[in-house]
Amino acid sequence: MRPVSIHTGAWRYPGAWRDANFNFERLRELAQRLEAACFDAFFMADHLAVLNMPVEALQRSHTVSSFEPFTLLSALSQHTTHLGLVATASTTFDEPFHIARRFASLDHLSGGRAGWNIVTTSNPDAALNFGREEHMAHDERYDRAREFYDVVTGLWDSWADDAFVRDADSGRFFDPARLHVLGHKGRYLSVRGPLHIARPVQGWPVIVQAGASEPGRQLAAETAEVVFAAPGTFENAQRFYADVKGRMPAAGREPQHLKILPGAFVVVGETQAQAREIRARLDSLVHEQSALASLSIALGHDVSGFDLDGPLPEIPPTNASQTSRERAIELARREQLTVRQLAQRLGGYAGLAFVGTAASIADEMQAWLEGEACDGFNIMFPWLPGGLVDFVEQVVPELQRRGLFRTRYEGRTLREHLGLPRPANRFFPA
Repeated sequence: MRPVSIHTGAWRYPGAWRDANFNFERLRELAQRLEAACFDAFFMADHLAVLNMPVEALQRSHTVSSFEPFTLLSALSQHTTHLGLVATASTTFDEPFHIARRFASLDHLSGGRAGWNIVTTSNPDAALNFGREEHMAHDERYDRAREFYDVVTGLWDSWADDAFVRDADSGRFFDPARLHVLGHKGRYLSVRGPLHIARPVQGWPVIVQAGASEPGRQLAAETAEVVFAAPGTFENAQRFYADVKGRMPAAGREPQHLKILPGAFVVVGETQAQAREIRARLDSLVHEQSALASLSIALGHDVSGFDLDGPLPEIPPTNASQTSRERAIELARREQLTVRQLAQRLGGYAGLAFVGTAASIADEMQAWLEGEACDGFNIMFPWLPGGLVDFVEQVVPELQRRGLFRTRYEGRTLREHLGLPRPANRFFPA
């Protein structure tokens, strides 16, 4: 959820809730529908700057206004009981103490349902909102993120689980022997600690990551518990799955402690033809100005001077997201798209898509699961609320009939939903 559909044309689709991005009542209803369908979590993407595109294109975007993730998810935690709540937070433009405290608070407020989507932030305009003239270099952002992770998880371990004795007779509220002061001094960060909030319910909120570049894969192998990868094809997904999980033993981790959930855009129809018609209509609602701006962002390069009806020229590397750039170039080459066609595709959504009937979508998902291309999916709806309703009322029951998806929650925490262990406290292992 971004915090609603990722598709640029979603807000224009007939019957769509045009104000859902900034309407709490709408978002509450969506979250409750997801919980009724036994989804693992509500994942809120986020951005720290208005999209870096010309205002002529920006005026077409429905994501220029959205809630701050922690505020929204904290509110949703009081209207749900099982649904996980995953927030995006940047390691480039925030401080570890802030992040550790906010996620610990969300985990306590929700009874153990918080997850942290670690991002390094690809939008260079974000730097201008945080007193910086230039965006930190790509690889350096990942180096900082690795240290940032160590600091945040260290702060979550500030207190032993049994530190707060609350003994009214003796007047002792906590045991000082069960408190650890982090005292971190590293290349990028200096944080004394301790965190002034009890250890999170889950030990640590679930660690989520989305990068698929070389530094991103290594960061995932070392730190992530969920990866929202977005490979374009089944074969690429299998290679990504084997690569990232294959790196984990060298990092001292068990491969089953990482769940790879590629983003999957789902369009459900009564027939294949109807589903394709829905997708085509949705894509047609993406304005050309918005499409070209989306392509420029994906490539990290202004395409306004390109021959729109010619092939995509060679694109030099930039400091923007390498994964988005490579994915766009691969799509253009694979399907021999013109610049205009590529822009139209990216202007809507160009990643993995399952477009068909409930049975055909379930068939594809089952093939991915059984073919070790993924462990599940990060579902993205074409428009709200209809696209969500179609999926939960048609595809979810089909997956349940096949024994591929739960019919009820068996635990309360996000870790329990995902089959992830509760991490031991590094300072108080006993």
